[in-house]
Amino acid sequence: MRLFDFNRAPNPRRARMFIAEKGLDIEKVNVNLFRMEQLSDEFTSINPLGTVPVLETDDGTYLTETVAICCYLENIHPEPVLMGHTATEKALVLNWNNIVEQHGMLSIAEMLRNWSPGFRDRVFPGKINYHQMPELIERGRLRTLQFFDMIETRLQLVNWLAGEQFSLADISLLAISDFASWVEIDPLENRSALQAWYTRISERSSVKA
Repeated sequence: MRLFDFNRAPNPRRARMFIAEKGLDIEKVNVNLFRMEQLSDEFTSINPLGTVPVLETDDGTYLTETVAICCYLENIHPEPVLMGHTATEKALVLNWNNIVEQHGMLSIAEMLRNWSPGFRDRVFPGKINYHQMPELIERGRLRTLQFFDMIETRLQLVNWLAGEQFSLADISLLAISDFASWVEIDPLENRSALQAWYTRISERSSVKA
């Protein structure tokens, strides 16, 4: 197997953390997003969306979505369990992971891609140019703060995002929490439950993956 990766981006980090938690050693192939290598003909022949991570399996299948990569690895390497044991646990992991993606990641991305000069005409992945809309920055900021407030309320009730077991949902939340610094938001500020959760997860060796 090979993982097409870029060290600074949050989604590849999620895949690397998942792999590290599984104790797997998978070859990494760097795709430098700053140099637009994700838009090369070579890479878009693998993933037309021009995004990382991508997992190339041993049978030559390319998985281009982070959750799909994690599901695949969970199935072929079931221990330790990172996506739930029971039907309810599995559903809760996907439920909260989806909330992190749809309400956290997309809100931060809305800010960053419409604010940073590095994303001028590159608001969405892929080869088609889309212009920045600065009026969306404030909306993204408010949505991001609302998201972390919701997470604070959730973590006042549970030790880990999907319940009492560490899971993919926590990996995603960590990546998004650190990603927020890209838009000058500190998700831990005035959120004690999120701070306590962040301290717990920071003790795991996979955070350095």
